[in-house]
Amino acid sequence: MPRPFTPKVVTANRLLEGDAVWRTASGDWSPDLAQAELIADAATAELRLLEAAAEAHLVVGAYLADAAAGADGPEPTHFREAFRTRGPSNYAHGKQAEPQEKA
Repeated sequence: MPRPFTPKVVTANRLLEGDAVWRTASGDWSPDLAQAELIADAATAELRLLEAAAEAHLVVGAYLADAAAGADGPEPTHFREAFRTRGPSNYAHGKQAEPQEKA
């Protein structure tokens, strides 16, 4: 018996910069997970993933990531996705150089 579908977002990395990005409901790519389209069914999720794969000139490594509805938009449900929202881990620049809010 297959597991029930859980909400997903489409994520990838920008081709030129390497930054993590999430696909919005309008089909754009945003560096802000809260702007991502939260997908509630498997068929739509697969369709959005196919659309993302067709944008190889913009992004690489597109995949579906688990997410949950939050007060300000989708939120990660797995450590890996939470980590990706903070940017590269090898040195402090970009999002990592900015002060982080404490949860």
